[in-house]
Amino acid sequence: MAMRAEAAATQQALMTAEEFYDLPDHGGLAELVRGEVIEMPPEGSESSAVGYKIGYLLGAHVLPRKAGVMFAAQGGFLLARDPDVVRAPDVAFVARERLPEGRVPRRFLELAPDLAVEVVSPSDRSADIEAKVADYLEAGTRLVWVIFPEQRRVRVQTTLAEARWLSEDDTLTGDPVLPEFACAVREIFDI
Repeated sequence: MAMRAEAAATQQALMTAEEFYDLPDHGGLAELVRGEVIEMPPEGSESSAVGYKIGYLLGAHVLPRKAGVMFAAQGGFLLARDPDVVRAPDVAFVARERLPEGRVPRRFLELAPDLAVEVVSPSDRSADIEAKVADYLEAGTRLVWVIFPEQRRVRVQTTLAEARWLSEDDTLTGDPVLPEFACAVREIFDI
């Protein structure tokens, strides 16, 4: 009986995406992971610059084509319910036809991005990055790029089971999400 009461108390303490959205802005980035708020420390300068660069390159491809909407790290995606998971990739893309009612809602998008990009910063733990990638893919994200500025490499995933590693001499493509997008991996790191 005590275990049930304890479990009920724990369940009640979990935050919903709506409660998370309504929190007062405290100036930092955070995600909601299975009902718990996880604050994220500021990333390093190199990671921030690389994130901006890949966002710029993607945006330069997406926006003129009106292919969809680009999102920065401040935007959240509601990936799961009960307990709720709200993730905020460093850069994300959602195809226009997937937007609810053809527009971007004020609150979190309740869908997985088509493309999620995570730029690994010095404060990121490997297990946390892997958990984010799993959450994206399990929620239906079709393409995940994990960018490692220190190693100047990119890991590309469309499933949990398979990953492709790209070095500076390779070309990063948007297949299957943005098949016409391509850039040299080296270009991402030339900041």
